[in-house]
This record gives sequence, C-alpha cells and structure tokens, in this order.
Amino acid sequence: MRLTRDTWRWMLGILIMSAATGSACAFFLWALDTVTRLRFDHPQLLYALPLAGGLTGWLYLRWGSSSEGGNNLILERIHEPGGGVPRRMAPLILISTLIAHLCGGSVGREGTAVQMGGSIAGGCARWWKLGHAETRTLLMAGVAAGFGAVFGTPLAGAIFAIEVVTVGRLHHAQWLPCLLASLVGDWVCRSWGAHHSHYRIDFLADTLSLGGLSVPGGWLAAQVVVLGAVAGMVGTLFCEMVHLFQAWLKKITTHPLLRPALAGALVVALAHLLGTKEYLGLGVWSPHAGDATIESLFRASPEHPWAWWWKTVFTTLALGGGFKGGEVTPLFYIGAGLGHSMSLIGSGPADLLAAIGFIALFAGASNTPLACAVMGMELFGAQHAISFGVACYAAYATGGHSGIYLSQQMARAKHPTASIQLGSTLREAREQHPTWITRFVGAIREARWWRR
Repeated sequence: MRLTRDTWRWMLGILIMSAATGSACAFFLWALDTVTRLRFDHPQLLYALPLAGGLTGWLYLRWGSSSEGGNNLILERIHEPGGGVPRRMAPLILISTLIAHLCGGSVGREGTAVQMGGSIAGGCARWWKLGHAETRTLLMAGVAAGFGAVFGTPLAGAIFAIEVVTVGRLHHAQWLPCLLASLVGDWVCRSWGAHHSHYRIDFLADTLSLGGLSVPGGWLAAQVVVLGAVAGMVGTLFCEMVHLFQAWLKKITTHPLLRPALAGALVVALAHLLGTKEYLGLGVWSPHAGDATIESLFRASPEHPWAWWWKTVFTTLALGGGFKGGEVTPLFYIGAGLGHSMSLIGSGPADLLAAIGFIALFAGASNTPLACAVMGMELFGAQHAISFGVACYAAYATGGHSGIYLSQQMARAKHPTASIQLGSTLREAREQHPTWITRFVGAIREARWWRR
C-alpha cells in the first residue's frame, strides 16, 4: 500500500509539473508568434537589435546568476541534483528570447522551452523536498515536457530527455516519467490552442510489402548517407563557429553588455550587406514571397542554394554574442537548406532530402540520433523511418566530440580510436580530441600567412 501511495503521489507531481510546463510553452508560442508578426509589420525594429543585445546582457548580469548556463546548467543539475535550478531561469529565458525575436535575432525556441521545463521542475523539487534521485528524474521529465510541448513531438521529447544527458547511453529508468511528462506537456500546450508547423513529403521511394516502409535505393540511398554525413560535419562547424564568435567578441571587449550589443550591430550590418532580412528570426515562415524559409526549402527550387550557410552565420553570430533562445529551430532551417542544396546537386526529391537534413543536422549537433529519427517520424511520417535512421546515425558518427550541449557526459567514445575517460563531459572530450574545424583554425593561426 505504501508503494502504491508513493507511486500515485509521484505521478500526480509529474502531472502538475508537466501541465505547468505545457501552459508556459503555450504562452511562449503565442507570444513568439506575436513578436514575430510585430517585427514583420515594423521592419525598423531590426535597428534596435544592438539595444536588445545590451538589454539581454544587463538582465543576466543583474539577475542571471547561474541561469546564464542555460541548457548546460540543467544537464549539470541532472548529473548533480544538489545545486538546484534557479526559479528565475524561466522568466529570464522567456523575456530574453522574446526580446531577441522582436528585433530579428536569429535564435531558436527549444532552449526557452527546455529551460522553462527545467526551472519549473527544479522549483517543484524544492517545494516537495525531493531527494537527489527523485529530483534528477523530475528534471529530466521537465526537459521532456518542454521539448515535447514546443515542437508537438511527445515521443521524441521523451526520448530526447533520456538520450541527451549522456552520450552513448539511454537512461531507461526515467523512460516512463519522461514519456508521461512529454505527453501531458504536449496535450496541455495544444489544449491552450498552440499550433505547430507542418511539413509534407510527397515523395515515396520503392515501398516494401512488409511494413509499408519507404526504402531508398541506388543513387537516392547514396544521397541519404552523404547528406547525413555532411550534416554531422556542418553540425560541428555550427558549434565551433559559436565558440569562435564568442571568443572573438570577448577578445574585442570584456564588458558583458557590449558583447551582445556588438553582435547585434554586426547582424544588422550583415543583413544590409546581403540586402535581405530573410535570415533573421526563426525562419519558419515569412510574409514576403521568395524569402528562404523552412517551408520554402521543402520545394524544388534553385533559388536558395546557400541559405544554409547564411543562416549558419547569422545564428552563430547571435548565439556567440549572447542572445538567448536556443539553437534547434535554426538547425532545422540549416539542415533543410542542406537537403535542398543536395537535391539541386543530385536531382533528388527536395521534400525528402530537406526533411532528412532537417533532423540529421540536429542529431549531429545534439548527439541524440534516436530522438531525432523518431522526431522525423512524428513530423513527416513513419514510412520514411529507414532514411531518417540512417541519416541521423551518419550525422552522429561524423559529428565528432562536439555539440551544442557541452555538459553532456560521455558513456563511451564516439570512435573506437578515441580515448575518452568515462564520466567526463563533452567539453573535456572536445579538448582532448579537437574537431576538424578547431584544428583548421589552429593551423591558420600558427601559419600566420596573412602577415607575410
């Protein structure tokens, strides 16, 4: 009877936390759509981006404390629950993300949802006086609730929460709490009227009679593998560009308010230099016909072969400068752009390749191939499961010891030849095994050819 009572109390706690997270995500999605429409209606708001950066820096300097750690802080608290997640993290990330999107910052939304879920879960754990093991589980459930709610992918949200904590290991003991939290968070978010973007794949390869799975063959299969491998390398490039811009801005100025302001000014200058504003904001939709958006990249059109690159530059500059919001939706855009470009090179189906790039790039950058393959099935249909799985694991394999969440712990090395201390963080593994882009930049610095 005691076990049953504790079990029901635990489930009730997860339901309360998940409902609160789903409601917060619903409000966030509504507010995000509102500020995005305001930006399109008043394009002059772009010129306030340096001010928005300075304001964000001031908010975190004044009230941020450890909240500056963002998603990495939540992962650290999952590994060591004793420190707790600040309650102020939720309002800070919400406000700063909306400020960035109002003025055109190219940042995401997953970071906001995950941090709100982690902050709410951390507050509940303190309120209910939970032990370390229960707090750890509740934090992972908060991550699942936020991720599942903001993208409308509850199954992927649950898997993401048990996969993102440790590279190369799934935390099966937390599977049911995370699944329950993700389902409830998504249901509550939808119940408030939140809407999610939908993308359609019309292409079908040769279909097996057993299971009805679409199986690419020949030249298309080669494109799927190559696209996954390239997505992993571009994911590494994305992560390293964020670190490079961050280090470069810190070298220019040590003041925490000036760095995001300078990054905002550079984004404004770059938008004017290119003569377009299509790489600002989320990039999910645009009222301007002809703009490169995630939706347009699913269509066969030769208009945007380099959209993935420019979105990478705009996003890494904003994130490196200190703007808040997350990386995932820009990674979706960049990945879809890669798939779009692959379709132009190999004459493959643009919609299928864009969808594969969409999930594979995130898989490589986050080291969560299983969650991303399942996300592909939830978003685009399970008939393409084989292509999604192959591409996501190819991206994971070529991504190297790098990622957007450097506080992930290592359960095993990603390559047999790499020597990794088990239990070390991805940050430490990255220092031991520098990525190809880090070695390339280091070689240029040592050569100093530009001074000769």
